[in-house]
Amino acid sequence: MKAPVALERPPSSLAPMSHVLFGLVAGLAFGIVVVALMIPHQFPDKRAALTAAFLDRFAIGFVIGVIDLSWPRWIVGVFVGLLLSAPSAVITKAWGPILGMGAIGGLIVALIMPHVVR
Repeated sequence: MKAPVALERPPSSLAPMSHVLFGLVAGLAFGIVVVALMIPHQFPDKRAALTAAFLDRFAIGFVIGVIDLSWPRWIVGVFVGLLLSAPSAVITKAWGPILGMGAIGGLIVALIMPHVVR
């Protein structure tokens, strides 16, 4: 009797993660990148601006990691990035940078996800 053969991931794949762990890691990474990009800029309340930006971007990474829609992954990433960036864009009236970073970051997170999530 033959032993069952385990399906292996392609060698180019990274170590598999759960959806929740990937969402946490992606959210942390996206939040840290955006905060690092914002540090040189001046804001009336810099601490609040950096905290809000981190939380917005963390939410984008986390939601993309755990959401399970039947849409193509890249559409999910762009949609979630735009949707969760919209409130900040409305409040600050900085439409381009906030929506652009949300859409691009969401797209990147969504394209990486299939390679690391089991």
